[in-house]
Amino acid sequence: MTTAAEGVHATGHHRPDATESLLARVAEIWAELAGADPKQLAAGTRSSYTPAGGGTGEFRLPVWGREALIAFPGFEATWLDTAERVDPFTVALLAYYFATSDGTPGAGSRIAFGGLRDGAFYAQAFQGYTGNELAKAFGNDADALAAAAGALGGVPEPLADLAFSFRALPLVSIAVACWLGDEDFGPSYRVLFDAAVGHHLPTDVCAIVGSSLTRQLITAHSG
Repeated sequence: MTTAAEGVHATGHHRPDATESLLARVAEIWAELAGADPKQLAAGTRSSYTPAGGGTGEFRLPVWGREALIAFPGFEATWLDTAERVDPFTVALLAYYFATSDGTPGAGSRIAFGGLRDGAFYAQAFQGYTGNELAKAFGNDADALAAAAGALGGVPEPLADLAFSFRALPLVSIAVACWLGDEDFGPSYRVLFDAAVGHHLPTDVCAIVGSSLTRQLITAHSG
């Protein structure tokens, strides 16, 4: 299951071969979607679509709370607030989302990475570069986690000792749960997904989302 997408982002290292393979796959996805009905794409992704005439138009949707604009049928992506091009790896996330999402609403329950399709074999690796890294960064400092999560728009959730959910994409919700440690056991962190996430992203791309959230939280804490 270790695809180019996972190889590029899960560990945080951008191997040239993995990056090239990922970008080639993204180009293929957009080419395949160029002939799709944009209204159906908008419905499946819960994005808004504004037609511009001549079979062209523009999608608008939030990505990690920031509004992105995606041209149709070329699928060039820019940020609404700056008009700058969206970085290639966020574009990859968008491509897989548009190719996969079928509009299924959130399940309202959480599952670990191992509960995703084909995720069990890679669950330990995923925990290594997400939950374990969060434990190293935050430890038992619940206030620091709350501050970092708040800076990213996290919403408190009734999970574990402390938990926050984040909206990566309109139909992709991800959460970080923390169990504080004591004199016998250290703190434990888990990155969890809405149980319906398989309707919206492939499992290896969920690994990208989990890795991205981990890095964002650690950056918010250290920066």
